[in-house]
Amino acid sequence: MIRIRWHGRGGQGAVTAARIFGMAVAKYGNSFAQSFPAFGVERRGAPVLAFTKIDQAPILDRSHILEPDIVVVLDAGLLSNVDVTSGLRERGLILINSREIPDVLANIGLNVIAIDATKIALEVLGRAITNTAMVGALGAITGLASLQAIEKAVSKAVPPKVVDKNIQVVDIAYHEAISARAKEETVHD
Repeated sequence: MIRIRWHGRGGQGAVTAARIFGMAVAKYGNSFAQSFPAFGVERRGAPVLAFTKIDQAPILDRSHILEPDIVVVLDAGLLSNVDVTSGLRERGLILINSREIPDVLANIGLNVIAIDATKIALEVLGRAITNTAMVGALGAITGLASLQAIEKAVSKAVPPKVVDKNIQVVDIAYHEAISARAKEETVHD
């Protein structure tokens, strides 16, 4: 089973991102998936958690993910008060919305990929809603969901009036993430 933990702030779309990625993998891909939020006292701007589980067999365990294989961080500002690396498995992957890998994550011995999802979202959507960019980047980096599967899931999950722009965001982030991954692999070779 592949376990993904999503970190964001209320209003950034972390819960929607988890759901879109799960839909891309299960409905438009070849795996089973389960996506769900961790609700507490959320308010706009407060830290939020969401989870996606992926497996080749039906997933019956509905517990929170304490030991993720992948962590997706929609807001690098969370690093100052949230330990996003908590429980991350050895050889784990962190995908973070940032222009570059933050110093706090640079030398921790984990795979860290940075993508400027905020820049992409602002250019295309005119708003810093980064969830679909991060979904596209995650699909590219992991290979768990194809670009076409993600686009289909986005078209079902976002309001019709913003589908085309969100698909454009996914496409840009997907291709930028492939480049970021290649650059990171070159550094480690």
